[in-house]
Amino acid sequence: MSKTTPAFGVLLVNLGTPDTATKKDVRSFLKQFLSDPRVVDLNPLIWKPVLNGVILNFRPAKVAELYESIWWDDGSPLMVVSQRQRVKLSQMLQKQLGQAIPVELGMTYGNPSLGAGLERLKSQGVEKVIVLPLYPQYSCSTVAAVTDAIAAEYKSWREVPETRINKEYYNHPQYISSLASSVRAHWDKFGQADKLLMSFHGIPLRYVTEGDPYQDHCEQTSQLLAQALGLNETQWQLCYQSIFGKEEWLTPQTDKVLKALPVDGVKSVDIISPAFAADCLETLEELSIGGKEMFLEAGGERYEFIPCLNDNDDHVELLVQLVKQQSLGWQ
Repeated sequence: MSKTTPAFGVLLVNLGTPDTATKKDVRSFLKQFLSDPRVVDLNPLIWKPVLNGVILNFRPAKVAELYESIWWDDGSPLMVVSQRQRVKLSQMLQKQLGQAIPVELGMTYGNPSLGAGLERLKSQGVEKVIVLPLYPQYSCSTVAAVTDAIAAEYKSWREVPETRINKEYYNHPQYISSLASSVRAHWDKFGQADKLLMSFHGIPLRYVTEGDPYQDHCEQTSQLLAQALGLNETQWQLCYQSIFGKEEWLTPQTDKVLKALPVDGVKSVDIISPAFAADCLETLEELSIGGKEMFLEAGGERYEFIPCLNDNDDHVELLVQLVKQQSLGWQ
């Protein structure tokens, strides 16, 4: 291996985001996202007419308004945070490994695409690739979708690089420690609420019955975090958000929990979403804004949203550890 050839490169992956908070770009993003059979695996003869004839004609305008409500001056929160993670991961890898490790960003849907990220690594002489999906808990609708897209991209390559894909990190000690530190820091600043809600993105129940381990991963993450924080069973609860369509999804659902807690005497809640590595529409709007309105209208008195780990130093240290584990034998 020549001196100028990197030992390996890293492709940091997240779900993606519209380029702008406009109806046009949101429609383009939703079309790609909801056309993936890993996300919606219904019969295409049934699903595509619904998607193209109903959803993509009515939903983009509403979703664009939601994106507009959380859009940052320098762009989509997910994109801004992801770029910060990429830069900091590259810096920390170079510091700890003593060599420059190319780190590029790729989104499963939207821009920059996974293919563009892989091409940038290739242009830097990378012959071995670590794909790091920022999904702590494995699901066929997220990590498997990344695997599909990577395989599809490689179909047009004459020489396919040796590639390792990090499947999950739902119980990694550094991940749990980072979550616990985030919660404690929030408590130090705002005080501890009656209950800590751990809200994960939902998936159809059918996916689990067909073999997806996502629910088990979410439950293990929640239990480990509760243990790290020293919480008893009455002080925390797991729930699932972002329910879509008429099919039965994992329960309990976050919106229903938020409406029921004040009735049960719980007047203050802290809410965190461990499934997301970067703040996005589902956290900044659905939880931070929508969840708060729902809880207070139901009789709650205090609602605090705990941000995602984003580019916190201890979170990026987790990513460094994952890269090191995947690169064993390559350095």
